Amino acid sequence: MSTTENRAAANLAVVGGIYEAFGRGDIDFILGQIADDCSWESWLDNHGQKAGIPPMKPRHGRAGVAEFFAYVATMQIQDFQVLDMLASDRQVVVEVQISIAMPDGGGVTDEELHLYSLDDEGKINRMRHYVDTAKQIKAYGLG
Repeated sequence: MSTTENRAAANLAVVGGIYEAFGRGDIDFILGQIADDCSWESWLDNHGQKAGIPPMKPRHGRAGVAEFFAYVATMQIQDFQVLDMLASDRQVVVEVQISIAMPDGGGVTDEELHLYSLDDEGKINRMRHYVDTAKQIKAYGLG
């Protein structure tokens, strides 16, 4: 295996471990995989952020990621499935399917891509959700 292939496999293991920890509610483990300078949902120009989709709020560092997972804990997630994962020596893409019940009785089912970037120490230093923003804006009653 080349260095690039080894690094891709290591990155896949880190991100896969994050989803396993999420499944068992182990947020401390997840936070241990986050770089001090992590940019979570940092976008140049994102329609969903401009509309105010709560989980897409930009956050920074471990404290910001902890805030994200505190918000996620308030969500009524009915279904969450990892469909596939792809890795390179710098990034991992995770395809997920999620169904969320909204407080007003509505809900949203969406397919998302989660893009993780990892630093030289194998810590997550950037994360972005790619979602159907129009569907999410409507589900959150923002437009």
